[in-house]
Amino acid sequence: MDLDKLNMYQRLRDFNVPAAVLDAIFGSEDDLDILKNSWQEFKAEGLRGDEIAKIVAKLIFDEIDTSLDLNYRPPLK
Repeated sequence: MDLDKLNMYQRLRDFNVPAAVLDAIFGSEDDLDILKNSWQEFKAEGLRGDEIAKIVAKLIFDEIDTSLDLNYRPPLK
């Protein structure tokens, strides 16, 4: 994995995008091209990595079923 892809992956994980979702995106050439092109467009507008990751993470969550509480932890007995 090249450094740009690793950077995008890690920044999106920082914004709680599940690894399984990112693995699906990064495993699809078409989806990855969309992500890379979008990232570069945001960068060209002067946004920094964390700002871009925040926007992209929101878009990803808007596309998946956000009715699931991904941070849910069952109570310990």
